[in-house]
Amino acid sequence: MSDLRERAYELDAADQLAAVRADFVLDDLGDGVYLDGNSLGALPANVPGRLDEVVRREWGQLRIRSWSESGWWTAPERIGDRIAPLVGAAPGRIVVGDSTSVNVFKALVGAVRLAGQGRDEILVDAATFPTDGYIAASAARLTGCTVRAVAPGEVPGALTSRTAAVLLNHVDYRTGRLHDLPSLTAAVRAAGAVSVWDLCHSAGALPVGLDEHGVDLAVGCTYKFLNGGPGSPAYLYVRGEHQAAFDSPLPGWNSHAEPFGMRAQYTAADGAVRGRVGTPDILSMLALEAALEVWSRPDVSVAAVRAKSLALTDFFLECVEAYVPAGRVEPVTPVAHAERGSQVALRCADAGAVMERLVAAGVVGDFRAPDVLRFGFTPLYLGFAEVERAARVLAETVS
Repeated sequence: MSDLRERAYELDAADQLAAVRADFVLDDLGDGVYLDGNSLGALPANVPGRLDEVVRREWGQLRIRSWSESGWWTAPERIGDRIAPLVGAAPGRIVVGDSTSVNVFKALVGAVRLAGQGRDEILVDAATFPTDGYIAASAARLTGCTVRAVAPGEVPGALTSRTAAVLLNHVDYRTGRLHDLPSLTAAVRAAGAVSVWDLCHSAGALPVGLDEHGVDLAVGCTYKFLNGGPGSPAYLYVRGEHQAAFDSPLPGWNSHAEPFGMRAQYTAADGAVRGRVGTPDILSMLALEAALEVWSRPDVSVAAVRAKSLALTDFFLECVEAYVPAGRVEPVTPVAHAERGSQVALRCADAGAVMERLVAAGVVGDFRAPDVLRFGFTPLYLGFAEVERAARVLAETVS
């Protein structure tokens, strides 16, 4: 047995989160390794039973009564309050619903409106996930702004008196680089602009500190590290001091101060509720709520997850260096912990073909064009022996 394999077993034996794996459906993996939780989290074991209850009893028997008797109507805010401590937000500042793209649109247009007159430029992360860029361009057309793409590290020097909003990714989806949310947010605020953060690749994997660091607006998905299921609803965060002035570009009856008053004129509700639009997707919403129950375990915390995430990615990088032939892959994820999310990206000339062979061998990651192998590390259900095995299979695949 190799020294690394033996050390993996020792690390697993000492892992305080090891027991959490039983809360997920992973028995079918065998010798396989699931390293794509940064795209779609594994199924929490309690979700099928909860959905069965929702479908058969709440929908099947109670029907329309479930909007009140089963708490359907208040689910967006209730589930938002469950997400809040995972991203460092106080209760009442997050509402769940719609897709990430829709919430980015709400947040960006709302940010420009909060910034006020005389500010007509939106700065966007130059390496952002494409949809964020598309939405930013549409928001700019709607609000009469221009869009300028800048690298996150260059934001402080790019800010001007005309900057209205700045849209940044907390973790780069391609490289796994963790950007400095506290200092960048402070720079945006000092310039009089409004910060909008995309938390899709950080929520549920590492501390965020929205309230602590003065973030104005934030959005995120729930199907990655929060394991909410395919297409599970996203969320919108509005800082407390902005809630009374937040002007959503998508006012719907669900965000009306009197939703059942059926008024011809729109009056926004108080608080995060004004981030709602239409009728929530209850089946996906309640599946997400069930998935979030794992965070109620006494052995699960964001700090513990972050510590294990760094240990897993450190160990994977060590195994890759030891096993993979020199020069065959190149890590592009930062080595420094302060700059690393919960994934490892490796540059590889034939990355697409390599990932196909890896998946066929049971190691499931994903490929990002043109040359990146991307591996996500979800500490709630991933162990060190799996990480070591994945590196060995990678070495065999690229040799």
